[in-house]
Amino acid sequence: MSLTIPEEILLSTRMTEQEILEELALLLFQKEKLTLGQASKLARMSQLQFQHLLASRHIPIHYDVDDFEADLDTLRKTGRL
Repeated sequence: MSLTIPEEILLSTRMTEQEILEELALLLFQKEKLTLGQASKLARMSQLQFQHLLASRHIPIHYDVDDFEADLDTLRKTGRL
């Protein structure tokens, strides 16, 4: 799906297309509508770059016990733990 933002809207925000994508990604991540990977992809950034953007806005990364256990399981399966 493509989303078209009319030029007059883009001009009225005084933001670049990249800035709008970043703001949208931040908002959807903050509302827990997108994962870190999905949000970073929408923002056209690496996950590390997006994490830096989150930190600069004081937005915490969603990481709960289930995520931690899933990461531990992955580390065990790959022999890294």
